[in-house]
Amino acid sequence: MTKKKSTEKDSRVGIVMPAYNSGEIIEKALRSVMGQSYSDFEVFVVDDHSTDKTVEIVKKLAKEDKRIHLIQLKDDRGAAAARNLAIKRIEEDPSLKYIAFLDSDDCWRKDKLKTQIEFMKKNKVAFSYGDYDICDIVTGRIYRRRICPAKMSYFRMLIGCSVGCLTVVYDKDAVGHVEIPNLPKRNDYALWCVILKKVRHGMKYPGVLAIYDRSPGSISSGGKAHLVKYHYRMHRDANRFNPLVASFFTATNIVNYINNIVVCEKKQSLKGENDYGQ
Repeated sequence: MTKKKSTEKDSRVGIVMPAYNSGEIIEKALRSVMGQSYSDFEVFVVDDHSTDKTVEIVKKLAKEDKRIHLIQLKDDRGAAAARNLAIKRIEEDPSLKYIAFLDSDDCWRKDKLKTQIEFMKKNKVAFSYGDYDICDIVTGRIYRRRICPAKMSYFRMLIGCSVGCLTVVYDKDAVGHVEIPNLPKRNDYALWCVILKKVRHGMKYPGVLAIYDRSPGSISSGGKAHLVKYHYRMHRDANRFNPLVASFFTATNIVNYINNIVVCEKKQSLKGENDYGQ
């Protein structure tokens, strides 16, 4: 595939994709990027020492599309370290203005980047995110939609994170240098908190243009009890809150999660907007 010429020098996107033993699913993720109607991007796949065919598949796709770049780690470092390495590469490239995230088991609908970048430029937004669908990776059935607030401040983010990593794009010039805290889970949540301290607020772009594939082996999988523990550790270790404050915001996250599933989804269904088709 030949890389198309950029129409605007300040619109190029660097995409962060960590991968670990993603051989069965990463091609779907990368092809959803390759098929974007917005073509001005580079994607950095950081392989966290996979033992399956992940590297082989990424190399094959990189031959088809020169915008795909593979970075191989020599030992297991985890998703946070993998994402940080890709972020560093993008920060070092002055031609790249925006940083986007997509895990190797998720995918985008074709107008995701086009819609989001146009929205950010029009509204002068430094941090944007969106609603997304949740898909059963085994059956391929989309069965749930996560609904995000239209606007997100730092305090609102602490109360509850409805922002999916696969939907986020931020302006690296406005945000400046950031590093993801080295946490086994919820490290993306910690990063959003860091960013929102800098840019004050983020905004939701229109449409539902990303699909989260839920699978037992994904980076973000895990039981709900474990996620409560990881939320607490994130607030203690990354946000530096005392135990009482960390416990409070962990509790508000649980309430926010229930509200999203029970209330927001019901309202959407009543409006007749619960169309989960591609």
